[in-house]
Amino acid sequence: MSEEMDVIKCPIPPVDTLDGFTGLFGYPIAHSLSPLLHTTIYTGLNLNWTYFPLSSTDIPGFLDLVRHSKCRGSGVTMPHKVAIIPYLDELTDDGQAVGACNTIVKRDGKLIGTNTDTIGVRESFLQNVADPERAYHGRPGLVIGGGGAARSAVYALVKLGCKIVYLVNRDPTEVAAVVAWCTAQGYGSGLRHVLTAAEAEGLEGPGAIVSCVPNFPPATSAEVEARKVIEVLLAKPHKGAILEMCYHPTVYTEIGDLAQRAGWQVILGTEAMLYQGFEQVKYWTGREVKEMPIAATKDAIAAALRDGVA
Repeated sequence: MSEEMDVIKCPIPPVDTLDGFTGLFGYPIAHSLSPLLHTTIYTGLNLNWTYFPLSSTDIPGFLDLVRHSKCRGSGVTMPHKVAIIPYLDELTDDGQAVGACNTIVKRDGKLIGTNTDTIGVRESFLQNVADPERAYHGRPGLVIGGGGAARSAVYALVKLGCKIVYLVNRDPTEVAAVVAWCTAQGYGSGLRHVLTAAEAEGLEGPGAIVSCVPNFPPATSAEVEARKVIEVLLAKPHKGAILEMCYHPTVYTEIGDLAQRAGWQVILGTEAMLYQGFEQVKYWTGREVKEMPIAATKDAIAAALRDGVA
C-alpha cells in the first residue's frame, strides 16, 4: 500500500447551518473531551458554533478546512503538534518556546500557531491554590516526565517564578533532550535532573509539581528509582500543590494518591485541560475567560468522566 493511500483523509463536516466552527485535528482522538468542552462553552456564549473531531493524518486536507470562511481556528493534538509547525505562517512566543502547536488562530489571512497547554498548567495553579506565597512562590518546581508535555510544564513553572525546576524521569536521554531544548530557548538554566533518592534527600523541597506520566506502577529498575525520588520529595516538610496531568481513564492516580497521603494539595489534570481550552476560545472569539460558562463547563467534563464517556 502506498504512503498516499495510508493517509487518513480529513473529514468534511456539515457547516452550512453554522455561523462558525472549530475542531480538533489529531489521530486517534475518539476519547477526546475537547468537543464536549468547546460546544458547552459555545452554548453558554450563545454562539451558533460547534467543534468537530477531525480524526485524520491528512495535513493538507486539514489546512484546506481551516481556511474555510466559517472556520474560526482549530485545536491540534498528537501526532501533529510538531509536524504542523512548518505549514503555519507564524508561531507565537509560547509556541516557539515549547516547540509545539496545539492551537491555530486565523488573523488577517494568516494561520498562526500557539500553545495554550502552558496556560492550562499555569492557570491550574493560579485558579486552585489559595495561598501561592506559602505553597510555591520562591521554591523549586518539579516536573515528572519527559517529552513535549514536560517542556510545557517546565515553561509554565518558570513563568510562575520557579528559578529551579527538578526533573524526574525513568529515561535520562529524554531528560537530556528536555534540558537541551529549554536551554536553547532561554529558560533551561535552572533545570536539574534528580537521578536518585539519595540525591533527592539533600535537596530543598519543591512547592509546585507537575506530573506528566501515565498512571502505571513502576516496573523497571529505572522506574522504581524514579518513584523513590518522587516519594522523597513529597515527604519533605514543605507541602505545596501537585498538578496530575493524567486524567484518563481515571482522574485518581498512584502519584496523586501518594501526594495526597503526604499532605499535598492535588489538582486534577482536567483543570489544565479546561483552562487551555478557555484560552483557545479566548483566541477564537475575542471573549474574556471570565465571560465563559466556567462552572457549567467544569460540570459537563466531570459528568462525562463519571459516566465513563472519555
